[in-house]
Amino acid sequence: MSDLLRAPAETKYAEELDWLESIDDNSKPFSWRLSPKMVRLFILGSEPSDGLDREISQKWFGDRSFVERSIVTLASDRGLLLIGDPGTGKSWLAELLSAAISRNSTLVVQGTAGTTEDHIKYSWNVSMVIAKGQSRESMIPSPIMTAMETGAIGRFEELTRSTSDVQDALISILSEKYISVPELDGDSDNIVFAKPGFSVIATANSRDRGVNDLSSALKRRFNFVRIPVVTNKKSEAEIVRFRTEELLRRHQIELDVPPTLLDVLLQSFADLRASAAAAGSDDEKLESALSTAEQIGVLEDSILHSNFFGERALTARTLASSLVGSLARREPEDLAILNKYLHGVVEPRSKDEGGAWPEFLEGGRDAIATLS
Repeated sequence: MSDLLRAPAETKYAEELDWLESIDDNSKPFSWRLSPKMVRLFILGSEPSDGLDREISQKWFGDRSFVERSIVTLASDRGLLLIGDPGTGKSWLAELLSAAISRNSTLVVQGTAGTTEDHIKYSWNVSMVIAKGQSRESMIPSPIMTAMETGAIGRFEELTRSTSDVQDALISILSEKYISVPELDGDSDNIVFAKPGFSVIATANSRDRGVNDLSSALKRRFNFVRIPVVTNKKSEAEIVRFRTEELLRRHQIELDVPPTLLDVLLQSFADLRASAAAAGSDDEKLESALSTAEQIGVLEDSILHSNFFGERALTARTLASSLVGSLARREPEDLAILNKYLHGVVEPRSKDEGGAWPEFLEGGRDAIATLS
């Protein structure tokens, strides 16, 4: 796994999945590798009341009901649509579900304006077609078709970014559970049927509403699970620590994240979210979604900068510089919003509370001056 830049969940947690499968004596739907209870346990982690001989780490941080509803949906004949703001962990939850159920989370189609029906159905190996004609051997199955043939979970990322033609093709797959191959008419293999266990997990960004709206027909084929932005500080802190520890292990960095600086980061994002909620227009809001994922990105950036160019110790100044650099995407609008936040919120707080805030204020001011 050390040879991979980013190992899929079924590889990263292979030993844990093997162990859970070995002790799982609950009934399993279709071709699932784990029972629904074990899938939930794998994703949310174990508790002392589970009575296991080992601890299972928590991998996704969110309400238990979201995970349970997702699992129940996949055990039915309906697709699962995870919808929410950017950075709410939709794709990570989809990957974990696929890894636990099918032990394969890599059957993925990425929805874009350039995604075509071929990407969710099949295409052809041109050289083999020229040499031997069209046949099942010369056909290149899409990840969705491969999921159908193996009874696995197929994933469709950013569904609303794909065109209506692609969405319409997905309706047929979800309804009929087969793909017809008209080029092979007369051949006994001209229809690919889905095996039990096949389902589709799609994700959609709620900020992309209106890009390519889902038709009512496609909506009926999905159960919707809305993933909210994490606003609970304790939960958000757990997510940030979890991801940061992964980063430190991957880069083999020995660097402590002081709890006081983590509190500063969490409070800064909470302040900026409150400011965005009170804003009267989009011009008064940062372009950033201020998601937990962006919060992790700010911390990762500051950790790497401290390790490579600093004193191998995370400081409030570096954290502030990373925050400004990551969130200032529009000039001069975002810089003006961040400057207003520093003067209106951080400056009074640094006088009243002290601690890391004065250095954070100074680092933020310097970063804004550099970018202005």
